[in-house]
Amino acid sequence: MMMEISRRMFLAGSVALGAMMGVSMPALAQEPVTLKLSAVFSEQDIRAGMVKMFADELKDGFKVEPFFGGTLFKQGTELVALQRGNLQMGNIAPQDIAKQVPEWSVLSSAYLFRDAAHVRAFFASDVGAEFKKMAEEKAGVYILGPTYFGARQVGLKSDKKISTPADLSGVKLRMPGGDAWQFLGEALGANPVPMAYAEVYTGLQTGAIDGQDNPLPNVKNMKFYEVMSQIVMTSHLIGYDLLTISAETWKSLSPEQQAKVQAAADKAMQWSEEQHLAQEKTLVEEFKAAGLEIYEPDVAAFRKFAQEKYLASDLAKSWPEGILDKVGAL
Repeated sequence: MMMEISRRMFLAGSVALGAMMGVSMPALAQEPVTLKLSAVFSEQDIRAGMVKMFADELKDGFKVEPFFGGTLFKQGTELVALQRGNLQMGNIAPQDIAKQVPEWSVLSSAYLFRDAAHVRAFFASDVGAEFKKMAEEKAGVYILGPTYFGARQVGLKSDKKISTPADLSGVKLRMPGGDAWQFLGEALGANPVPMAYAEVYTGLQTGAIDGQDNPLPNVKNMKFYEVMSQIVMTSHLIGYDLLTISAETWKSLSPEQQAKVQAAADKAMQWSEEQHLAQEKTLVEEFKAAGLEIYEPDVAAFRKFAQEKYLASDLAKSWPEGILDKVGAL
C-alpha cells in the first residue's frame, strides 16, 4: 500500500513539475526521430561532409544515421528502399526517379541546365515545385533539394583525341545502370556500358571499359585519374542528386520538425555546393600536373547531337509541353 501511495505521489509530482515547466509527460520521454540515410558516395566525398553537417544541425530531436559507399543499399536501389519503409532518407539520382515517373527524364537530359545556380533556381521555381509534387505523389519521396556535385566530363584511358560525338563511336563508356543513364551515353555518341560506381577504377584498369563520365571532384575522390590519360571537358550534364526523405516519414513529422529538417538541409546543401565549385576550379591544374591531358572539344557539336537525339527519342514523349523553354527561361 505504502509503495503504491509513493508511486502515485511521484507521478503526481512529475506531472506538476512538467506543468510548471510547460512540458507534458510524453514530451519528457520523447525519443529522437531516427533517420537512416543511404548514399553511394564515399566518406571522403564532400557530400559526406554535407550529411555530417546536416546531422549535426539536427542533433537535438533527431538521430541521423548515414551509410556511405552504397554499404546499406546499392546505387539505384535506394528509392525502392524508401518506398518500402526500409530507409528514411537517401541521396537519389534524378534518373532513378525517372524510372518510375517518366516526366522526370527531362531533368536528366544532356545540356538542360547551365550550371549549379540554374539547377538550384529550377527546384526553387513554380515549375520545379510541380516536379517535386510528381515525385511525392508518384514515387513516394519528398525532395529537400538538389545536391550539386559538379559538371560531368568524359574521362578516357586512351589518348585518342575527341572533338565531336563521332569520335566517341565504339568507345565503351561506363554509365550507371538504368535506361536514362544508358541513353545519356548514347547521346554523347559512345557505347554505354552499365557498371557500378565502385567497380569503375578496376574497369578502367583492366580495360573492361574505355572511359567514364563523372565530375572532377568524383574523379579525384575515387582516384580515377590514376587509370586515365585524358579528360574531355564536354560538361554534358550538370551533376546533381536529390536529398530526399520518404513521403511517409515526412508526413509523420510535425510542421516544426519539417521546418527544422528543411533548414538543416538547405544549410548543408549550400555549403556542399560552394565546396564543389571551389574544388572544380583547382582540379584542372591538379590533374594536368598529374600528367593528364585536359581540353575542351567542340561543345556546340556535342550539344546539338545530344539534343536532337533526345527530342527524337521516346523519352521526350513524356516531357511536359513547353518544359525546355520554361527551364531555359529561368
